[in-house]
Amino acid sequence: MKTVFWAGFWVFLADQLTKFLVVHVMDLGHRMEIVVIDGFLRFRMAWNEGINFGLFAGAGGWTRWILIALALLICAGVLWWVRREVPRRAGLIAAGLVVGGALGNVVDRVLYGAVADFANVTCCGIDNPYAFNIADVAIFLGAAALVFLPAEKDT
Repeated sequence: MKTVFWAGFWVFLADQLTKFLVVHVMDLGHRMEIVVIDGFLRFRMAWNEGINFGLFAGAGGWTRWILIALALLICAGVLWWVRREVPRRAGLIAAGLVVGGALGNVVDRVLYGAVADFANVTCCGIDNPYAFNIADVAIFLGAAALVFLPAEKDT
């Protein structure tokens, strides 16, 4: 469980630190867009009240609390599974990525009422309207690893 804790801790810390720096220190909350690498990476402020790609955004005030409860239930389920199955080290890290990312987005919902998304990647003249954050990347990578990595236990 220490591996899960530390992976989750570092993801959570990196997520919250980058959000603080970009939104408050770089003032993205007011500037709304900062070009980092022209034609490839920019910080574009997006307060996501829903889930992926803004689904369920604007569905009402209770959505925030339902999504917080759902994220906490997922964290509890992942931790329960890890204690029960004791996967390999890669599975423990993957579980930590999911838990740390989910908790990072929960903190946003509690503090701001929405998740602070800011990283926007574009290429080849295509304008990508979507933004994400470190928590989103960690959740995606952790969930993919839990699905696709072998579930065999260490011996």
